[in-house]
Amino acid sequence: MTITLNTESADSYRHSLQIDDHQLFTDLPQALGGDDSAPSPHDYFDAALGACKALTLKYYARKKGIPLTGVSVDLQRDDSQEQKGKYAINVTLTLKGVLTAEQRAELHRVADRCPVHKLMTTTEVTITTTLAEGAFSQ
Repeated sequence: MTITLNTESADSYRHSLQIDDHQLFTDLPQALGGDDSAPSPHDYFDAALGACKALTLKYYARKKGIPLTGVSVDLQRDDSQEQKGKYAINVTLTLKGVLTAEQRAELHRVADRCPVHKLMTTTEVTITTTLAEGAFSQ
């Protein structure tokens, strides 16, 4: 899989974001000089966690025959200490369907084991950035 970002205009922070056949956009909030025309990179980071929890719960419930009919995930971020190395995401799950207390508890446990949650909290991530060869202009 390749993800490609391209600047939309020399006068703005808006970028197109191509993920395989899916096109998204990103921008900075107005407080940082952007137009707030699309989610920021932090928004996508947080959304990845919420999406992973929702999809993991639906997948798990279907596999185990748990009558989960839907999931709502609300995320609140506290990035006030990010410069000090602390970033908090508070997640509230709403599980839909006729579920027993045991099924709800089981799904609650599973939500914290989704791959993105584990990636964000237990994995050493290595990022290598290189420059393309040659000068490009457009």
